[in-house]
Amino acid sequence: MGLVDVHAHLTHKRLAPDEADVLARARAAGVTTIISNGLNPGDNERVRALAARAPDIVRPAFGFYPVDTVLMAMEAAGVEYPRDDDLYTPEEGVAWVREHVEEAFAVGEIGLDGYWVPEEFWEAQEAVFRELVSLAMEADKPVIIHTRKRERRALEVLQELGVQRVNWHCFGSKVKLARRIAEAGHYLSIPANARKSGAFTRMLETLPRDRILLETDCPYLGPERGTRNEPANVLGTAHYAAELWGCRVEDVEAQVAENFHRLFGVDP
Repeated sequence: MGLVDVHAHLTHKRLAPDEADVLARARAAGVTTIISNGLNPGDNERVRALAARAPDIVRPAFGFYPVDTVLMAMEAAGVEYPRDDDLYTPEEGVAWVREHVEEAFAVGEIGLDGYWVPEEFWEAQEAVFRELVSLAMEADKPVIIHTRKRERRALEVLQELGVQRVNWHCFGSKVKLARRIAEAGHYLSIPANARKSGAFTRMLETLPRDRILLETDCPYLGPERGTRNEPANVLGTAHYAAELWGCRVEDVEAQVAENFHRLFGVDP
């Protein structure tokens, strides 16, 4: 059936120079689908080009990173953020996704971030989030969610809008809230550092298995702290899930493949 990495950043400067080798290692590990998530119009273009170069394994997700949606306003107000990419207005980011949403495998990553973004910018950030979710719903595309310190509000907005095809990537809030998200019919993807994380371990142990997906968020969150992550490492997470579930790794792969098909509408 094949393994799936539902959240990767293959266009990141730490991975892009080794693109061919990274994809070769993923294929060798049994990964058949990698969703590469865009962060802004420039990165979305890079994701689009990568998917065209490697259509057998890469699926493009076009998004507008929550911090990027208000980054221009934050910098104008003197708020510092450690990023060296181009700046885009909210209108530019939304317009790019609107123009290309039919080409997207999913819309993401999008969401709400209260870790880097001060509260004075939350209303503007949420307005962009709502626009992007609405675009995804109109095009019948799943959404891939990034939240940090605003998970509960993101769930409220998604439920208010009535969106059902949702994956929460690298969920960092309380496991109790993760269970609520699963009960709402959404999915949560577990990253490759699960063995080192009590929270992700508890999620694997306690969430409904039919709501779990796998991701890397590469080049971040490697199995060992400080190591560069890449899609091949979803195999290690599948082995860890098999240990926790008391089953074969093939059973984990089959379950995750079924979940992927249910959310994205295609076989991995």
